[in-house]
Amino acid sequence: MRDFLRRAGLALTLVLAGALGQPAAAEVVLNRGNGPEPSSMDPQLGTTVTEGRIMYDLFEGLFTIGINGEPVPAVADSWEISPDGLVYTFRLRRDAKWSDGTPVTAEDFAFSWRRLLDPALASQYAYFLWPVKNAEAINKGEMPGEALGVEAVDPYTFRVTLERPTGYFLASLMHRITHPVQKANVERDGKSFMQPGKLVSNGAYQLVDYKPQSYVKVVKNPHYHDADQVKIDTVYFHHSDSQDTELRRFRAGELDAVMQIPYTQVDWVRQNMPEVETFYPVFSIWYLGFNMTKEPWASNAKLREALYLAIDREALVERITRAGEQASYSFVPAGTSGYRPPLPEAAALTQAQRDERARRLLKEAGYGPGGKPLPELEILHATSESSRRVMVAVAGMWKQKLNVDTRLNNQEFKVQLQTAADKNYVGLTHLGWIGDYPDAYTFLKLMRSDIGRMNRTGYASADFDRLLDEANLILDPERRAARMAEAEAVLLADLPVIPLFTGSYRTVVSPKVQGWTPNPMGFQLTRYLSIKP
Repeated sequence: MRDFLRRAGLALTLVLAGALGQPAAAEVVLNRGNGPEPSSMDPQLGTTVTEGRIMYDLFEGLFTIGINGEPVPAVADSWEISPDGLVYTFRLRRDAKWSDGTPVTAEDFAFSWRRLLDPALASQYAYFLWPVKNAEAINKGEMPGEALGVEAVDPYTFRVTLERPTGYFLASLMHRITHPVQKANVERDGKSFMQPGKLVSNGAYQLVDYKPQSYVKVVKNPHYHDADQVKIDTVYFHHSDSQDTELRRFRAGELDAVMQIPYTQVDWVRQNMPEVETFYPVFSIWYLGFNMTKEPWASNAKLREALYLAIDREALVERITRAGEQASYSFVPAGTSGYRPPLPEAAALTQAQRDERARRLLKEAGYGPGGKPLPELEILHATSESSRRVMVAVAGMWKQKLNVDTRLNNQEFKVQLQTAADKNYVGLTHLGWIGDYPDAYTFLKLMRSDIGRMNRTGYASADFDRLLDEANLILDPERRAARMAEAEAVLLADLPVIPLFTGSYRTVVSPKVQGWTPNPMGFQLTRYLSIKP
């Protein structure tokens, strides 16, 4: 009888399945710990990696970031470059669609690039397109946007004319700031176009919810050209200024991946959760920037150098961070492809020799024994245990070696960036930078005098700017790299910044997340991932 009932139940199940259709497959969800709150959800206004991870899921440009961090074609199907290196003609793929099902067109790109450069938008990243003809003048309000060297030749042909040959231009187009927004979307909805329910995107995902100080929710875009290969249906980007909180949520199973765990938990994770450890170096630099618009920093190079020398970088990476960081005496990370950073003389000294020179320079700067006391230093840094831990160590080194007192001023990450951009800090600020594309210029450009708020130090050197301009006119890679190294040598002689160490991601990832590939750019687009049942 039991056998009969079992067979009857199975038959009934099959009949119902045939009549009603198979039940829908379970929704595949990824919960990502994404660090601090996004500074802006507008793809042409955001400046941090936090919103970058979201933007790369929502939007695609001519190029995007590949699995291994390399530039890969996205909306660009093919392209041609004129022999003089000035004209780029991109053919767009015909199956590129917006999330409302309409085609992505060359006019969307032309509109978006003009929007980025519009002085009224005040994008800190507008300089990204300055290589385009008339772009810098437009961004400075000296020419109308219509004068920009872009043309929608037809719906699927986008032509760009540069001001001068620019060796890094093609690689830079992988960056999200060059990705398009839909012209009709922005013109219809104005400043509210980024709101859930209004935003039209062209990436693998579309925005459906945003809870400030909590999460951003995106779902699979059915009109995406490669939608059949997108395995995850829904992504939650969870936000918190506390790395400890994110790690606790990961351990509780609430998060599937966390980008950065605290330095204090590195050893514990290695010992107790080796199956989730995914620590890897990224194309980045952590540094301290002086406020070069204020005294005593602006006019006292010996004081800046004394503080630079007294920091034991090897001790920082061996005793404090311990996740694969490398001590750095240059601003451009060592190992940058095709580039050899110019190392200052201090790099060849022992730390004891650096400390001795630091004490001498402090005295020559007019401070210390026999001179005036140095006012208490202040370091502005982000609210994070990891940042605080490094700054406490730096402050201890300065106190021990130079008898300098330091006050730490922590602010919410996006507030710190705003304060630094405004040059509204009194001493130094602790900052990091992950390269926008695989080229030394992505770091050196940050110290240009004409880059505006992205130069958080206020450093200005005509020689430095000139050498970078000359470098970007050179098409030969070796000669271009050599000229950029000359520019960096000027920067390291002036020392508006104190390089500390190259960065790493202290990432933990659940074993059920498949396809998570460490790469030097530090971005894992969700379209490359899947969840193991």
